Amino acid sequence: MSTLLRPPLLHHFLSVRLRGTAAPRTCPVEPPAATCRGHDPADPAQAALLTFEDPQAFRVKSVWELLRALSVFRFCSYPLLVKHCGKLMSVARAMLGRRGFSFFVRPTVYAQFVAGETESEISTSMVKMSSLGLRPMLAVPIEEDLGESTGEHRYDNNLASMLECVRISHSSTWSKDPMMQLKITALIRPELCVKLTSLMKEEHYDLDLLVRAMNGEPISFPGLLESENTHFLLGLRRLDKIAQASVNKVRVLVDAEYTYMNPALSLITMAMMKKFNQESSWIWNTYQCYLKDSRSVLLEDVRLSQEHSFCLGVKLVRGAYMDKERKLANQEGWTDPVHQSWEDTNCSYNGSLDILLNLISQNPGRYQIIVATHNENSVRHTATRMGVLGIQRDGGSVCFGQLLGMCDHVSLTLAQQGFAVYKSVPYGSVDDTLPYLVRRAQENRTVLQGIRKERDLLRQELRRRIRHRLTGHS
Repeated sequence: MSTLLRPPLLHHFLSVRLRGTAAPRTCPVEPPAATCRGHDPADPAQAALLTFEDPQAFRVKSVWELLRALSVFRFCSYPLLVKHCGKLMSVARAMLGRRGFSFFVRPTVYAQFVAGETESEISTSMVKMSSLGLRPMLAVPIEEDLGESTGEHRYDNNLASMLECVRISHSSTWSKDPMMQLKITALIRPELCVKLTSLMKEEHYDLDLLVRAMNGEPISFPGLLESENTHFLLGLRRLDKIAQASVNKVRVLVDAEYTYMNPALSLITMAMMKKFNQESSWIWNTYQCYLKDSRSVLLEDVRLSQEHSFCLGVKLVRGAYMDKERKLANQEGWTDPVHQSWEDTNCSYNGSLDILLNLISQNPGRYQIIVATHNENSVRHTATRMGVLGIQRDGGSVCFGQLLGMCDHVSLTLAQQGFAVYKSVPYGSVDDTLPYLVRRAQENRTVLQGIRKERDLLRQELRRRIRHRLTGHS
């Protein structure tokens, strides 16, 4: 790669990428201001604005919304209930019937975490969100894991749902710079992604080869059976149709999934970036910082983006599959891919975050990041570093993301301070969304169990409303 394309700072990052990911509890040394604590003392006035301790953030919510959130969060605070929520809902559905179950779930759990089923319901929810300064990132609740594949017809139906998501996101007036989420396993069999990941250890899959396949060339990929190759070509063309429909309209954030298929997912995503991200980041990749190799993967993708001259969009998360990853590693005798402690994960997250923020400060047109976290320290750290580096709060290069129905005290405070904030918004029927919500609840149960602060702020606001009713004073 030409030295003209490699900033001195990135050259130093690349030289230490293995060292920076191998040592637990060691702070990344690249950006001088990074710390494992996730808090930068620079510009304390800006950080002080983001205490996230003001219940006034919830004054925009109705009394029913406060009560609903408190009830749902109370339920979610019990690990046993979250672990078995899928079974509990199946029993409730059997006892109440489909209509009775929907009558119970729609105004509670469904309304807390889902935007609605019809386009009109979705639009109503999004207009309210927009009035609060928040932006929607629509998520079609479809995905597959190993053993769940049902044939090309199902994937074609999923493609139609994704294209409809692009249309809804773009046609509405309630979203500035709209985003949507996409899972590749909703369009390509997970089993094939696992096989590709295995083959990539021995075979070289060039990005140009995948781009040519997206363009309709009948490519024969090494190591695949004829039926697998045919399915892969169909899957790549499905993804190409979504990207074609979304470019210059909606930013598509591709989710990471499990380590046994992530390399294949990243390969496909980077090929999409090469084709569609020449002028701006319309396709984004997700990086799970609870994985030990996340820093080296990110740095390699930064290198690829410079080598192939495309823009890099990054969704930075801690990750949600820790228990399953560790259980699988133990069963198969693999090295545990997950950081050994929460502190190590925080250090990994904030270190990767600093790498991107420094790159954005040098070249904001080529790099973009969504800081997808409910962690208040990381949010404050981001806001402080943005101020130090001169990155605009709503300049388009850095934004924040949280889940719909959660962490509103963080989302609303950020929006009030002028930062770009997105909420991940699933939509669809009760039957379509509940399996998705169950998976998300079980994957994020540590987050759900740790929302005591949000519950306390909700109670404070509810008590304030009661006092106001009784005394007439706020």
